[in-house]
Amino acid sequence: MSNAFSFRLQTTDGAARRGEIVTPHGRVQTPAFMPVGTQATVKGLMPEAVAATGAEIVLGNTYHLMLRPGAERIAALGGLHAFMNWPLPLLTDSGGFQVMSLSALRRLEEHGVTFRSHLDGAMVELSPERAIEIQALLGADIAMQLDECIGLPASAEEIARAMQLSLRWAERCKRAFEGRVREGYALFGIVQGGDDPALRAESAKALTGIGFEGYAIGGLAVGEPQEVMLKIVAETAPMLPQDRPRYLMGVGTPDDLLQAVARGIDMFDCVLPTRNGRHGMAFTRYGSINLANARHANDARPLDEQSAHPTARTYSRAYLHHLTKANELLGQVLLSTINLAYYQALMAGMREAIAAKRFADFQAATKARWEQGDIATM
Repeated sequence: MSNAFSFRLQTTDGAARRGEIVTPHGRVQTPAFMPVGTQATVKGLMPEAVAATGAEIVLGNTYHLMLRPGAERIAALGGLHAFMNWPLPLLTDSGGFQVMSLSALRRLEEHGVTFRSHLDGAMVELSPERAIEIQALLGADIAMQLDECIGLPASAEEIARAMQLSLRWAERCKRAFEGRVREGYALFGIVQGGDDPALRAESAKALTGIGFEGYAIGGLAVGEPQEVMLKIVAETAPMLPQDRPRYLMGVGTPDDLLQAVARGIDMFDCVLPTRNGRHGMAFTRYGSINLANARHANDARPLDEQSAHPTARTYSRAYLHHLTKANELLGQVLLSTINLAYYQALMAGMREAIAAKRFADFQAATKARWEQGDIATM
């Protein structure tokens, strides 16, 4: 282990924060976007290509990896870093999202969750203790508590029940983590409470009392409008310790990221850049571009001749349109790469703007460029 986990808040500009996370496998500049590598791979991309976009940390998923190939097998093969050939930091989602997304296949109890595997129908149990054990076997630099994530809208009673259960699970995760994981690694707590500010405040206060190396805001981007999500973020982030990283889980669009950083968030993950890339959608400085549209068929220009990433500068829109229409794998790979590179460039721009105390100007200029669009092709 080269470095123990730590977080240093370097500067602020309004609520926006610029910082650095140190982990056993390297440093992460914040605000940071984490590409999603659910099954030990960012879909379609070699690890070297992911790193070349500027990504300093990726996310893996406890539920999926415990089913296939198995946490014990990955541990025997040297841990998740070695297994997927990713030498940089890793964060693992504990499986709480699957508690919601696979609700038809699970039984939820105080002890934990019992799932019917979507792969073969076998019954598998995920308790707070087992979630920590799996993440320790994987060797994640940052582990997440097991929580219950519920979709919105939901009744006040259901939101309160899930939040209280998540707090009890947080305490159990903390005890399990202290007894199992190597010194220097980190465990994050997850604030729940749906769209109820009072429940969010109760959750944040209780988690801070338990004490974690970082804090996530979960249970958002699960059906509520963006304005509701941003309101909850704005109210919740200031309740969390200033000297610990703040992670908004499962978010989001470029505008979501820009707005959430303005409200004090440090870390993000989302499948959107790669999922949209696989369906012909590119993210650029001038907004999103649908490469399936016929207007691109004879356009010899690259997507963005000013991009710092060569993929966005090299391949013509006509070629990307052709690959998209032909459903060629290369088109999915190229657009996924371009999208991740844009997300990383957006985060880098935000970091620079915060350091220069000009975040509001950067935010306004970025949104104006999106609204203007790429006139020649929109």
